[in-house]
Amino acid sequence: MGKAKFSKLEIIFITLFCLVVAVACVLIGILATREEGTEDTISIPKNSSWHPTDLIGCSEMELSGWKILYRVFGGCTSCEFRKFYDMGFICGKNHLFCFVSDQNLCNLRGCCWSPQSDTSVPWCYFSSNHGYKMGGQVQSTPQVLLNRLSSPSLFGNDINTVLLTAEYQTQNRFRFKITDPQNKRFEVPHEHVGTFSGSAASNLKYKVDVQDNPFSIRVTRVSNGLSIKLPSSNIYGVGEHVHKQFQHDVNWKTWPMFSRDSAPSGNMDNLYGVQTFFLCLEDKSGASFGVFLMNSNAMEFALQPAPAVTYRTIGGILDFYVFLGDTPEQVVQEYLVGLPALPSYWALGFQLSRYDYGSLDEVKAVVERNRAVGLPYDVQYTDIDYMEARKDFTYDKVKFTDLPNFQRYLHDYGQKYVLILDPAISTERLENDLPYLSYDRGESKKVWINESDGVTPLVGAVWPGRTVFPDFTSPTCTRILDRLLYSNTLCMDAVQNWGKQYDVHNLFGYSMTLSTQEAIKTIFPGKRSFLLTRSTFAGSGKYAGHWLGDNAATWDQLKWAIPGMLEFGLFGIPYIGADICGFFDDVSEELCRRWMQVGAFYPFSRNHNTELCKPQDPAYFGADSILVKTSKHYLNIRYTLLPYLYTLFYKAHTQGDTVARPVLHEFYSDEATWSVDKQFLWGPGLLISPVLDQVGFTGAKLSVRKQKTPLYLPADRMGLHLRGGYVFPTQQPAITTVASRKNPMGLIIALDDNEEATGELFWDDGESAPELKSGETLAIQCNYFIVSQNTLQLNVINNNYSDPNNLVFEEIKILGLQEELMTVTVLQNNVEQVSSHNITYNPTDKFAVIKGLQLDLGKSYSLRWTLGTRVSEKFDCYPSAGATKELCEQRGCTWAVNTSGSGLNIPYCYYGSDNSYSISDVQYTASGLAANLTYTNTMARAFERSTSPISTLRLEVIYHSNDMLQFKIYDYANKRYEVPVPLNLPSTPTSSAEQRLYDVTLQTKPFGIQVRRRSTGTVIWDSQLPTFTFSDMFIQISTRLASQYLYGFGETEHTMYRRDMNWHTWGMFARDQPPGYKLNSYGFQPFYMGLEEDGNAHGVLLLNSNGMDVTFQPTPALTYRTIGGILDFYVVLGPTPESVVQEYTALIGRPVLPPYWALGFQLCRYGYENDSEVAQLVEDMKAARIPYDVQYTDIDYMERQLDFTLSPQFAGLPNLVNKIREEGMRFIIILDPAISGNETNYLAYERGLQKDVFIKWPNSNEIVFGKVWPDYPNVQVNNTLDWDTQVEVSMAYTAFPDFFRNSTAEWWATEIMEVYDNPRNASQSLKFDGIWIDMNEPSSFVHGAVWGCRDNELNNPPYVPVLGWREEGLAYKTLCMEGEQQLPDGTRVRHYDVHNLYGWSQTKPTLDVLRNITKERGIIVTRSTYPSSGKWSGHWLGDNTAAWNQLEKSIIGESTEKGADICGFFSDSEYELCLRWMQLGAFYPYSRNHNGEGSKVSRQDPVSWNSTFEDISRHVLNIRYSLLPYLYTLMYQANAHGSTVVRPLLHEFVEDRTTWDIQKQFLWGPALLISPVLEQGAVTVNAYLPNARWYDYHTVSN
Repeated sequence: MGKAKFSKLEIIFITLFCLVVAVACVLIGILATREEGTEDTISIPKNSSWHPTDLIGCSEMELSGWKILYRVFGGCTSCEFRKFYDMGFICGKNHLFCFVSDQNLCNLRGCCWSPQSDTSVPWCYFSSNHGYKMGGQVQSTPQVLLNRLSSPSLFGNDINTVLLTAEYQTQNRFRFKITDPQNKRFEVPHEHVGTFSGSAASNLKYKVDVQDNPFSIRVTRVSNGLSIKLPSSNIYGVGEHVHKQFQHDVNWKTWPMFSRDSAPSGNMDNLYGVQTFFLCLEDKSGASFGVFLMNSNAMEFALQPAPAVTYRTIGGILDFYVFLGDTPEQVVQEYLVGLPALPSYWALGFQLSRYDYGSLDEVKAVVERNRAVGLPYDVQYTDIDYMEARKDFTYDKVKFTDLPNFQRYLHDYGQKYVLILDPAISTERLENDLPYLSYDRGESKKVWINESDGVTPLVGAVWPGRTVFPDFTSPTCTRILDRLLYSNTLCMDAVQNWGKQYDVHNLFGYSMTLSTQEAIKTIFPGKRSFLLTRSTFAGSGKYAGHWLGDNAATWDQLKWAIPGMLEFGLFGIPYIGADICGFFDDVSEELCRRWMQVGAFYPFSRNHNTELCKPQDPAYFGADSILVKTSKHYLNIRYTLLPYLYTLFYKAHTQGDTVARPVLHEFYSDEATWSVDKQFLWGPGLLISPVLDQVGFTGAKLSVRKQKTPLYLPADRMGLHLRGGYVFPTQQPAITTVASRKNPMGLIIALDDNEEATGELFWDDGESAPELKSGETLAIQCNYFIVSQNTLQLNVINNNYSDPNNLVFEEIKILGLQEELMTVTVLQNNVEQVSSHNITYNPTDKFAVIKGLQLDLGKSYSLRWTLGTRVSEKFDCYPSAGATKELCEQRGCTWAVNTSGSGLNIPYCYYGSDNSYSISDVQYTASGLAANLTYTNTMARAFERSTSPISTLRLEVIYHSNDMLQFKIYDYANKRYEVPVPLNLPSTPTSSAEQRLYDVTLQTKPFGIQVRRRSTGTVIWDSQLPTFTFSDMFIQISTRLASQYLYGFGETEHTMYRRDMNWHTWGMFARDQPPGYKLNSYGFQPFYMGLEEDGNAHGVLLLNSNGMDVTFQPTPALTYRTIGGILDFYVVLGPTPESVVQEYTALIGRPVLPPYWALGFQLCRYGYENDSEVAQLVEDMKAARIPYDVQYTDIDYMERQLDFTLSPQFAGLPNLVNKIREEGMRFIIILDPAISGNETNYLAYERGLQKDVFIKWPNSNEIVFGKVWPDYPNVQVNNTLDWDTQVEVSMAYTAFPDFFRNSTAEWWATEIMEVYDNPRNASQSLKFDGIWIDMNEPSSFVHGAVWGCRDNELNNPPYVPVLGWREEGLAYKTLCMEGEQQLPDGTRVRHYDVHNLYGWSQTKPTLDVLRNITKERGIIVTRSTYPSSGKWSGHWLGDNTAAWNQLEKSIIGESTEKGADICGFFSDSEYELCLRWMQLGAFYPYSRNHNGEGSKVSRQDPVSWNSTFEDISRHVLNIRYSLLPYLYTLMYQANAHGSTVVRPLLHEFVEDRTTWDIQKQFLWGPALLISPVLEQGAVTVNAYLPNARWYDYHTVSN
């Protein structure tokens, strides 16, 4: 409710303030810096020289002594020099004490003058001759008379002798009190403050020393070390104000304290209540102290950067309490003003209110619409608009006619009704001139506050108009109001006559609370009911809650509410909250949505606003609004956790704990928490991190192991985190607490690092008053939960309450289980109980859920569980051959023989639940994060030298774009090889926190990275698995997968388009290996696309070029093992399969756009005898009218297979090429990389030597020679010999160009140009249009080198990936791994590292020279590929075999410019197979019929069979050619946008899960469905037609 104009009473109060005594100032210090010794000192400094932070303004107080300082003055000083402000009324100047503005006046006061550049620093400050000295002990108890030192008076009427009384009340609490022994002064009549009658406490944790002259008190903490001044600037508390931060700003801030109806603002205004308590955290040990001044007069609290604090008050006495605690929470528990009230259970539900509903019908409309949306909601209020003319104890008979029945209307639904009362009573009659009995009865009993004559009622003006104010200290008034409350409603305000208003003004709300509480006992005997007060004083929390007043709907007020709540927790008022969505002003949907989220975790959770503003109850924003959905979500969480919250209130009620708890109370050793006030805790365990800024996401930070991490919190989310080590009691939520208390209960167990947790549950009927009569027993139940060693103990004590709803614990969630929960046993009194529960385990998030339990509330149980590893969770710890139990256990792993007989490769040796790395020093930026990884395993493991884990690694995560991120793990202490393949990355990340499709979280120990899709919460990468290791020659990392549907990795022959997850391992290492099951072939493609269960898709690239294998298991999970380099992952988020490919090709480079002619049909054969055979083929194809664009010759066109030469048998080839090109055809030549070194006058080799282009041995000028196709000169090849013998006796030594070198590209260009334009014999110039580069894995027919390899470890590393002929090592059919290559920048690299890049490095130089020569687009077709090869070339699927199964598998391997050798390369193709293959191949993007040398049938081209074959071939190729504009457009879209050309059905119909497994059909682009015949003898196909309208191409039928 808003404020009214000032009443006469208020004006009188203000006048009184200008007439009374100004009293002393006190500065109290406790220690911070530590020196040698045994004490911490509560003091201020004694320095010979003062710095600005140490100055105490002379106009404000006197400095007396060096420790605790005070000065007492009496009498009245002129308003001319008095500065007092309160309630907006000015008396004289504007402050309580006058500031000295000139040096002369400063000198008159005996003070020091020192002008400062900072105007906030006092220029006039005390010297050391102010204060008091001891006058002698007056009693045996610690009482001392103090006499004023001779010094100028500040305000006159000084009290020359005062009495100091000290009390050692407890070992943690010290009281000292300064009074006037000659004249009784006002003392606060507080129920918890009185004469100390007990004996002095022993075993004190403090020591008190007194200094004689000048007098001072020194309070010392008995612990390690000494300190001076305040120990730190960590000062919290004092109010009521709007403190924009929880930790006080000590830079010369002065806060007034005087109860006032003033709305919260950013100004330093005094607000509704007065709280004089502050807490100081001394240091990281947690040692803290609190100071409380029991004084109810107007005062100020000043802070300065010494650090120091000063109290100034204008009346009463100085009555100080100092509380010592080992932690901040202990200090709050020591605070002696009364333990907080235990609220009714229903009072913890959500509440709705509004000032000016207008009518009861409108109130009911609000109730109904919020019920209709299913909002959890317990309490409805009406503000003063329900009253007649705003008069207490009345209601509007017109607008609120049915109000007496409204309570029943709510109760029928399990809801409660709360109404408002103000203290002021109108003097006017009711409508129709009826008597206002409340006023009349009070008048007859003379219960009003009177004017100074003690007879005339003081009249003010509040909401009803002219009003009088009850004096609740009159027994008559209390009895009258009891009767009024009994017959009408609760009295919400009262004023006691404890003294003059000057002294008791700040006690008005407190005394009202006391009277109201007495009335509640009469009206609701034995019940707690509900009491909420706006004005508070120390001790108010014993009876009432509080709200933070009439705030405004602003983002600042949303932020400031958290420090306000935390402060009232310090003051012993834990039932606290702010008006959710703001009281004043119209609130925006975003602000209200964010406020509803955090407000769901205010201890007092109420949405309330004022008249003339738009409604802001959740349902007002629409049933389908995000606000309603998120409000329901978080209120359901609140209601789920109400047993936990209620238990926190019980602990507050019984031992003084805080409920809404500052983070520093639990983590005081972490300095970062000392200033945290945008997050808070519920008790010790639930961390709330709300969104407090108008940005659509949060900048809130979550301290994770003393690090900060940004939380992405979209419109409907805020941060909630459960702390490990705690057990949280829960209950299934409902829309009211009446309903929820009937629901089954549960537990959430959040394990700590030791896999332990504890918790409590307090339970009773939720409403009975805790006060007991003599002989009564409190009907409560206390449950304690202890989790240790895989056992949960539910222990019940104080079981005096039996819940009528027969509640049971049905569900228990256990968080942080590193292994799967396998079995659970329930025991009672050590006897096993029958339990029909079921268990589920989430391995990604590491939690288990036990459902179906029937554990009676109020009974003690034990639950014991076993942990284990499911078969699907077994990650291979010994992937090398030869695993044994002994070797396995040497690695610290578990050995268990698989006896299932399944035939699957389930590992016998598998990891436990932990990996050996942990994260530290996490650093977050707007574009990513970085951290250190440390090897922490102390177990002895049998690691060989090159597989010993690297002790410290670096992790970098970069958010490159909204749909792509990178994470990289490397050894920053020692530079390692990194793949020199450039990617298309933005120069600076372009992602924004609002728009990112992903979130990244780190698991600290064991190390893990988790990538989660924001929109669905699906985890798409989760490497928190036991396998991670990083050594020089063995790097391993595993990730869980989002589903069983994973596609990609190569180049290997796959039998399915999606990977088989049943324990299969696929090796990747480029090799001259024809397609075969699980045999690593020509290229290296470490990329996969994963489908998520909802149809979203993502892709992952590992940019690593070392030998590798990947293992798939049914977890589902994937394990990478690579033998060098680093881990450099790139994740693209799609979310559709097609967009995954588009994002991936944006990263690696878009596919090359082939020339139009390259989409035509093509013919080739290895084994053409001469150019005449080729010429005849061309003529036969033309005669058959079969569409045909490109002719090839294989290496047989060369002289003895030497690159850049022409065989005499093909002397006519140049003319043939010119002829077919004139006729519109194109010609493509083949080139191999290997160059013969056994020739004379072979310019290619000689110039290569000159250019230094060949791969050499390390630290040597020797070339690494292998053997490939070129024959020795002058040797007749004997084809009857076995292959190895032929290689030995017939084939020449070959050198291998290092295509990384710049000189190699120049040399390669020269050699190719001389083939196109032969400078020595123009007639031998071959005018080719494209180049086919083969054998570029690189392939060698000897393993490693002619004379063998020289580095056994590189060629047979400690771990050899699962490759074909694994036992032969890496050099099998290729070069020695120690061969040395050189990158363009001069960096030398091992072939071990770049082997898989050989074909990649050859491709671009080849395309560059082709385009330079031909001045056309041209095409390159390469056999060996790596990610981004597609930017420059196409690919064929290699030397396949003429077999039906190869026909089917060719569909699996297709992509953009890719195809298989139609009809098969090896073996004879038979008629039907070749015909079906021609039909399918007509729809390969790269459509080429090619076969090998030595087949029984010399040819398999379309004209080599019969006319029927020709007709069918012509028909299907005519269809292709008809659709070439469509195909060419698809190629353009691939080049421009990265779209697929040959497209899996799931790319277009991902919502249809059937398509996820389709691999015998495919699409061209989005629209042409190809369903080939793939089985021998088949004339029908069981084709799948997804949900679309389809037309038969041949018949055009629908």
